[in-house]
Amino acid sequence: MTLPEHGPLQLLAQPSYEAGEPECVYVALANGEWHGSHLYPKTAEDSPHALAIVAEAAQETVAERLWQAWPLCAEHNLGMHARDVEGLISWWCAGRRSRGGPGHVCAAVGALSTW
Repeated sequence: MTLPEHGPLQLLAQPSYEAGEPECVYVALANGEWHGSHLYPKTAEDSPHALAIVAEAAQETVAERLWQAWPLCAEHNLGMHARDVEGLISWWCAGRRSRGGPGHVCAAVGALSTW
């Protein structure tokens, strides 16, 4: 995942605070700053669920460290949210709902560059 002005986001591992516990992994900005809870090791057992959690963690880091919504819908300039749409984790925009229509899927998570 990338932010044009700030470089790619990264997964950052930090040592655990307690002996015998696994290290903690966070979604961080290119400069290493992060915000929010760490990703739990059991998350990896369910790939779609893990993708949604990483996407949400990325949004939290961007929102809290850069004070901006990300990613934005190109059509509505609104922040999007990760949703399971027919088994595919996708970026969903609520933009059309403001005009009485349904929201819409913009791209699969991980495929924004092709949108």
